[in-house]
Amino acid sequence: MIKPTYSQDDLKVIQHETCYDGFFKMSKVTLQHKLFNGEWGSIISRELFQRGEAAAVLLYDPKLDVIVLTEQFRVGALKEASPWQYEIVAGMIESGETPESVAIRETQEESGASISQLTPVCRYLSSSGGCDEVLHVFMAHVDSRSIDGVHGVEEESEDIRICKVSSKDAFEAVKSGTISNAATIIALQWLELTLLKAKLA
Repeated sequence: MIKPTYSQDDLKVIQHETCYDGFFKMSKVTLQHKLFNGEWGSIISRELFQRGEAAAVLLYDPKLDVIVLTEQFRVGALKEASPWQYEIVAGMIESGETPESVAIRETQEESGASISQLTPVCRYLSSSGGCDEVLHVFMAHVDSRSIDGVHGVEEESEDIRICKVSSKDAFEAVKSGTISNAATIIALQWLELTLLKAKLA
């Protein structure tokens, strides 16, 4: 079993300053932590991009073997061949919300689909070297025939197009790099392994 060498007891946060507080937050953290030789390291400062937690859902139609993806503009992809990214449904978790409730809400807002049953896929830190974002990824079965069109919350300037593809095409899009969003790649690779395991059983 894999277990981290150290825990929160082996970390001292000396100062936490807010550098920017807008749509997202940026902080400067001054800290000290244990080294692998057992001694305390030097006091260091690190910038921390505070992104918060989010929930993401892979919408899969097992009867038609179809995956429902969203397509939307992403500012973080400005340098890509196209800033419009294929993704699974996702949204930020606000105070008092659970990952499950956000997954259900975001599915309705971004695709128009209603879901109730969620299968947990994983929980991961998107880029822990300088960002505190945590993603909770799920899978939900849907009837893809009733999902179509353009969705999103107007006040949030969302313009989200539904795209339905076969699982084979979705898996190939990951391999080719057409799909380059981390949560989407993780969810699709999980599904590919799950379907393969079911075939071999």
